[in-house]
Amino acid sequence: MTKNLVIVESPAKAKTIKKYLGKDFEVLASYGHVRDLVPKDGAVDVAHGFDMKYQVIDKNEKHVRAIVSALKEADELWLATDPDREGEAISWHLVELLREKNALKNKPVRRVVFYEITQREVQNAIQHPRAISDDLVNAQQARRALDYLVGFNLSPLLWRKVQPGLSAGRVQSPALRLICEREEEIKAFVPREYWTLDAIAAKSGQNFGAKLVELQGRKVEQFTLTNAVGALAAKDIVSKAAQGELVVGAVEKKQRRRNPAPPFTTSTLQQEANRKLGFTASRTMRAAQQLYEGVDLGGETVGLITYMRTDSVNLAQDALAEIRKTIADQFGAAAVPAEPRYYKTKSKNAQEAHEAVRPTAASRTPRQVAAYLNPDQAKLYELIWKRTVACQMQQAVFDTVTVELRAGTGNAFRASGSTLVEPGFIAVYSQGVDTPSGKDEEDDDKRLPPLEPGERVKLVDLVADQHFTEPPPRYTEASLVKTLEEYDIGRPSTYASIISTLQARDYVRLDGKAFVPTDVGMIVNRFLTEHFTRYVDYEFTAHLEDDLDAVSRGEKQWKPLLAEFWTEFKQRIDEKQELSRSEVAEARQLGVDPVSGKPVSARLGRFGPFVQIGTKEDSDKPRFASLRANQRIDTITLDQALALFQLPRKLGTLPSGEEVSVNIGRFGPYVRYGSSFVSLKKDDDPYTIELPRAIELIEQKAAALEAATIKSFGDSGIRIVKGRFGPYITDGKRRARIPKGRDPESLTGLECEAYLAEANPPPAKKTTKKSAAKKSTTAPPAAAPAKKVVKKAAKKATRKVAAKKS
Repeated sequence: MTKNLVIVESPAKAKTIKKYLGKDFEVLASYGHVRDLVPKDGAVDVAHGFDMKYQVIDKNEKHVRAIVSALKEADELWLATDPDREGEAISWHLVELLREKNALKNKPVRRVVFYEITQREVQNAIQHPRAISDDLVNAQQARRALDYLVGFNLSPLLWRKVQPGLSAGRVQSPALRLICEREEEIKAFVPREYWTLDAIAAKSGQNFGAKLVELQGRKVEQFTLTNAVGALAAKDIVSKAAQGELVVGAVEKKQRRRNPAPPFTTSTLQQEANRKLGFTASRTMRAAQQLYEGVDLGGETVGLITYMRTDSVNLAQDALAEIRKTIADQFGAAAVPAEPRYYKTKSKNAQEAHEAVRPTAASRTPRQVAAYLNPDQAKLYELIWKRTVACQMQQAVFDTVTVELRAGTGNAFRASGSTLVEPGFIAVYSQGVDTPSGKDEEDDDKRLPPLEPGERVKLVDLVADQHFTEPPPRYTEASLVKTLEEYDIGRPSTYASIISTLQARDYVRLDGKAFVPTDVGMIVNRFLTEHFTRYVDYEFTAHLEDDLDAVSRGEKQWKPLLAEFWTEFKQRIDEKQELSRSEVAEARQLGVDPVSGKPVSARLGRFGPFVQIGTKEDSDKPRFASLRANQRIDTITLDQALALFQLPRKLGTLPSGEEVSVNIGRFGPYVRYGSSFVSLKKDDDPYTIELPRAIELIEQKAAALEAATIKSFGDSGIRIVKGRFGPYITDGKRRARIPKGRDPESLTGLECEAYLAEANPPPAKKTTKKSAAKKSTTAPPAAAPAKKVVKKAAKKATRKVAAKKS
């Protein structure tokens, strides 16, 4: 009989922990949550104190049965789910479920947590069990209830007023607002022209650049030179004043020291993995979960990193000692500072009992474990290892020089250079930044020749360059995660699911690494910001997160929090039920169609964005055309909209006299010639393709058909063709299988025609009631069918009689 039953969340984690606990422990996985709210209205009973109605998750029912069965053989139940709100809630739900099934039978229930899956930490946790935290469970229930109340009430409103299948989420919607507002900024942005004037100077054969900072006694700023005329005039002034030389003025030398970045939290790990590895947040968390749960290192399964859902930058004392020893071993004693570095978190609710994301053993280098990891695991482990080791290394030291170079009186240039003197932590790791290159520009080694005040250097050239101000950049996953954290929207463990949901709902798309809102996303955001302003407000969302954190600390009660939210939210939902669809998915007027004189508009329909010529009030129906994949309602022009009505386009005729046209059908764009069709290739545009390319596609299809033809039958058009699943008969319109055992070569034209006719019978002619009655008088049915008719009539008569009696 097993003395102890331990429950964790995943089978990988169960396998690792089982090895650490020995024969007296059986370890099973719950496979995540075992219960969730019933998926229907009323799961959170707002009329009865926000009681929550749960049910077993279908896919996990078999795992619950396995736990119930194993518990019969155990003396004690140990709950070792993850050390966060979700993990606490999973343990609580499981206990509640076991009680309902009368499976506990007063057996002791112990909750244990550990932040790394190593033998030492797991065994230490078993020595220090505790009770399930009601505060953490209530915080999770409150979050789940809030998300349910928003989703189940706001999403149906979107279905009716905008488009079926949409959703609105409590945290997802403010995230969408960030992306849409940035897009509006970009759209409204008006670039400004400005010019710079740079000097190329030289000393002892070394060229270096300098930027104009003073012109005729006035400081040069970004918009001092705003056109070519002013820039060329400035160049002429400086050139005449300099006479081919620049005089060195003040020389400022100083040493700059840079500290390493703190160890990873969930958020900074997601940001950095996106910048440096190109990982999405969900890809990062998936690889991190695998590293945390345990990897087989040639016979020993061990968790390689600490728990990856954390907002703490704290490192345990024993971890610090090991990291410092590893630095000394790998990079020398000089790379280790005199004292350990301690970092403080910016998060208001960071739990300092948690640690930052770090390797469970710093001595286990990326090179040592690479052979046992898949590519994503190896890249992420190396990133975590380097960041952790670097955070405890010496500062990087730079020598910086700033030199003033004068060109006559009142004109000056500035040259700057920096030299890395002591790399310190940079030898291992330098934090990525949100620049186009993804790296810190200060990391570039820019050297100047030795310069002294009063000496003269050669002026090689003056370069005037035109520039334009640029709009703010679109959000990448890294910058979106960073902004969500800055606004205190959501929590790091939810960022991956927020971003995944926005993409799954087609509210945003990735253009390279940048998020671009779709038409649907823009309209949903406009609807929410106009009609549910408070609930997509950044401060309101952040304040609600603070309230949930207060519940988790036992400082607030969760049901009064729900009541406060629901009262105002329900009132708002009720107010907006009467909105018309046109008020929500409003049309954008583009102009007038020059041919018909009717208005042209772009709008969102139930099946996507489209343009329309005319209105529903016109005597004839409006004309419609779907937008192309790269077009948007808020940016499409009148000319672009009218071009969408060019299809079908006539391209010309074939030498055989068949007309050739192009159109877009159910399965994509195609060329039609006579009664035949050929699909366009990926790079072909139905709006620009011309006859020569269409003939090329037709000939390619004919050549492919000829190559696949086993046998043909002259002018009949019937041929036997090699198909993907075997030979078949076709005449270009109909298809028929060849019976098993028949040799395709032995078939005759008549046999093929018979098979085609049998496989493709003509549709039955529809008959009206009048013609049916006519037929019955002129051609009475045969005896057998007549009996059936009489029988049916008798039944009808019986029913009528019965009806009368009643």
